[in-house]
Amino acid sequence: MSRQIRIGIDTGGTFTDVVAVDEATGEVATTKTPSTPADPAEGFLAGVDKVLGQLGLGGDSVSAVSHGTTVATNKLLEGKVENLGFITTAGYRHILEIARQSVPDGYGNSYFWVKPPRIVPADKVRTVTERIAVDGRELTPFDEDEAVAAARFFRDHGISTIAVCFLHSYVNPGHEQRMREVLLREHPEATVSISSEVMREYREYERSMTTLVDAAVKPSIRRYIANISRRLDEFVALEDGTSRRVPFYVMKSNGGVLSAEEVVHQPITTVLSGPAAGALGAAMVAGAAGFPSVLTCDGGGTSTDVTVVVEGHPALTTEGSVGVYPSKIPMIDVVTVGAGGGSIAWVSPEGTLKVGPQSAGADPGPICYGQGGVEVTVTDAHVTMGRIPPHLLGGEIPLDVDAARAGLEQLAERLGLSLERTATGVLEVSAWNQANALRQITVKRGLDVRDFMMVTFGGSGSLLACRLVDVLGLKGVLVPLNPGNLSAFGLLTVDVRNDYVRTAVARHDRLDLAEVSRVLDELAAEADGALEREGFEPSRRRYVRTADLRYFGQAFEVRVEIGDGPVTRELVDAVAERFHAEHRRLYGYDFTDDDRQQVEWVNLRVTGVGPIRRPELVEVAAGTGAASARTGSRQVHFGEEWTQAAIYDRERLGAGDVVTGPAVIEEFGSTVPLHPGFRAEVDRFGNLLITRATEETTR
Repeated sequence: MSRQIRIGIDTGGTFTDVVAVDEATGEVATTKTPSTPADPAEGFLAGVDKVLGQLGLGGDSVSAVSHGTTVATNKLLEGKVENLGFITTAGYRHILEIARQSVPDGYGNSYFWVKPPRIVPADKVRTVTERIAVDGRELTPFDEDEAVAAARFFRDHGISTIAVCFLHSYVNPGHEQRMREVLLREHPEATVSISSEVMREYREYERSMTTLVDAAVKPSIRRYIANISRRLDEFVALEDGTSRRVPFYVMKSNGGVLSAEEVVHQPITTVLSGPAAGALGAAMVAGAAGFPSVLTCDGGGTSTDVTVVVEGHPALTTEGSVGVYPSKIPMIDVVTVGAGGGSIAWVSPEGTLKVGPQSAGADPGPICYGQGGVEVTVTDAHVTMGRIPPHLLGGEIPLDVDAARAGLEQLAERLGLSLERTATGVLEVSAWNQANALRQITVKRGLDVRDFMMVTFGGSGSLLACRLVDVLGLKGVLVPLNPGNLSAFGLLTVDVRNDYVRTAVARHDRLDLAEVSRVLDELAAEADGALEREGFEPSRRRYVRTADLRYFGQAFEVRVEIGDGPVTRELVDAVAERFHAEHRRLYGYDFTDDDRQQVEWVNLRVTGVGPIRRPELVEVAAGTGAASARTGSRQVHFGEEWTQAAIYDRERLGAGDVVTGPAVIEEFGSTVPLHPGFRAEVDRFGNLLITRATEETTR
């Protein structure tokens, strides 16, 4: 039987990362190839071809492909949302203008904050007379004449992407469905999203925005997936020319994957899916190493993404956003900070040193890239201080150290500091930016950052690892094998997941158990249908039931598991007890013994899970001592003074080998500067476990 290879492909703005796993032996091959924004399929297939070439195989050996894409995310972050229309209930035309009263952090009060432009200007909002009550009753009939007029308005003005959100349609979607029928009849070229299919949850502003974002990215995601699917089918054809289709999965922001055929109907679920894959890959690697609860730090060229993993599960949220656009879809809770390798160092009007969030990107990139960049970046500081080699990707990309040094000297002159103090300052500010993001992701969940190990990955994720241990008091850092490709590896570790939600507000003491059971059964039936379409046998389908609860009068909810079994008074009381305990863990108090504080149920949720076989982590050979991996030494500045640091080739390190700082550990896609006073030990899976030299790492 021919070898069967599963491939994970994570397409970024600069590089496309590829990981291939042999399903029989567990052999792993990794590579990177330049991304091709003009035609992403070119970079995608070039990566597949390159990694198969390393294994000496052809396209007919590919058994499945999982893909992470930033198409939807980039469209929103770059503000490329235009020619969008919105239809809502008569009397609510300005729901997008009013939005919420909350003011973003960093503004003392609303007088200094100017609302960003709306995703749809008011002149492209149409209303239709209709009204559904909060319990699903029809209060005002659907006015088809007004619906036709709205559809023709958009058709005549060339607006072909339209979102529909009627009041309380999460309870009764009938009017929204009729509006879609009118749009497809009067304006057949239109792409339409209706809120009752995107998010059946209350809070009209967030539901409207989520539906609009779904509509905005739907055309580009459909074109993107169709193009890559077609090209992939051609590439994996059998040697005799017989066409075939391999399972092609796309990463979702909730930590699952979905087939390409299904994801085009839920394009918003791909937003922020890249960081999700990395967090899941880190969770698997850390769990195997004996650390079920970790922080993750994914450092790229433009930004760093951090999240927290508790008992093997990355934290989820429905309070996320993409740029200025709020989104209520379930997503792994990621905090992003503008502290990547390309982040620009600059001087504020007050004369202080700042780093980011502006980035030099890949073009022109840092000064040391030699492509016309003139602004000092974090990468320039690292290469000037000797913390990274004078080249990237094993020598494929040479770095101009002298040019980086000259740029830093100019910045140092403006600040009145020495070259070394300026470079150290750039790296110190960047480290504190990352540290603040890591504190944010833990403190808001009632967690102590000092209780965690941290997993660093991505091209720049490990460069400040030792400094972050000192700043945050972390237990240590785990750097996996091939850290630059961990997000692509993470794509191969996730299951098919579909989330379904229904708002059903009720006080706990007045809960209608039959109604709760009915809604949960309906949601489970939707999840079951999706898993059936994905090809999962009934015996392999799993369902996770959760509920969002709060104390009566609160404006936010806490999610807890419902558990399996029939909906009985004992079951719902157990759910309420879980809510009290989780509220106490998160906020330090609860009202378990206070009868005046009633518990209120808000949303019921069911997640359908279709398990996909995960790759097995392969143990590395025992080491023969770190000295055999040493390739030389060079002068490196770790913040205090220049020192002679040993250089090690990570590929030549084996299990049990120990490297002590000062040292630099180099590999194809990443570098680990090991500061004085730190040690790195290679575990049985090839991970580097970095700790203070005087401390033991406890699992």
